[in-house]
Amino acid sequence: GVKSKKLEEQATKQISDILKIDNFDIIYTSGATESNNTAIKGICEKYKNRGKRIITTNLEHSSIYGPLEYLEEQGFIIEYLKTNNGVIDLNHLKELLANNDVLLVTISSVNSETGILQPINEIGKIVKEYPKTFFHVDMTQSIGKINISFDNVDLVSFSAHKFYGIKGIGALLKRKNIIIEPLIHGGKSTTVYRSGTPALPLIVSMAKAIRLSVNSIEENLSKVEQYNNKIKKELSKYNHVHINSNENSIPHILNISVDFVKPETLQHSLEEYDIYVSTQSACSSNNAASRAVYDVTKSEVYASHSIRISLSHLTTEEEINKFLDAFEQIYIKFNNLYK
Repeated sequence: GVKSKKLEEQATKQISDILKIDNFDIIYTSGATESNNTAIKGICEKYKNRGKRIITTNLEHSSIYGPLEYLEEQGFIIEYLKTNNGVIDLNHLKELLANNDVLLVTISSVNSETGILQPINEIGKIVKEYPKTFFHVDMTQSIGKINISFDNVDLVSFSAHKFYGIKGIGALLKRKNIIIEPLIHGGKSTTVYRSGTPALPLIVSMAKAIRLSVNSIEENLSKVEQYNNKIKKELSKYNHVHINSNENSIPHILNISVDFVKPETLQHSLEEYDIYVSTQSACSSNNAASRAVYDVTKSEVYASHSIRISLSHLTTEEEINKFLDAFEQIYIKFNNLYK
């Protein structure tokens, strides 16, 4: 028990040092979904007397919309920010905050379907002008992939498997001066904010995964950018392919639409070549048009025909070429069928 406690403390310190978050508590969770629920419900339950308004976007993960819908049933008011080319309108944010009864702003740093990166630091500076308002950021798609600042945020969610840690472990970072109501009660664990026996092997593995990803972040990013640019260049020659990700997107996520074939059909056709893409984020409702793609493109056709290509520094040039060859064969096949 003593050895285990020491190992847990060492892992926690390593995460804190690497991410430079000495002024945050690290609350270990089962993943980003639990972290998002803990942050949103925990703040709204603890500080509900401050206000009933929550500001978010149309670019969030379902683990944000789920707790927001729950809170809406409890009397909270959810307001959605306008966007320009996928990036939130900062003037609209200022307008909504001017009501003075906004309790929480919750915005993902990177959209999981389009890769759109939000100006988190600038948003945080605006929210800071309202001391009664908290700023929560879902950084699941950015930690370990790009450099991002924690300076102006209050709560941060992420999951280890997004930077090659083991599934089943994530964290909620919470500024030490903030108190939240726990989602899981039952006494102190690693903190008082999440009860349960600490998953020590997972905690230690996450610390190592963060170290490995952050230490090589620039080199990895450069490699992924090259892959992304190559795919975009090759796919742009097809008349019926629209690239939904844009200049505001990180290179790890490339969203495209092929307007004459259903995304599920394209997905299953690529599977025959052992190539795996997603039609939406893994937790999205099936058979629905992508809310995030529509917000960026304002096109029902693109939103209902989108697929997401995920790239990483472990992807190889050979795999990129294999995808492009397979895509060409599938495109020609379906183009001839639907002429």
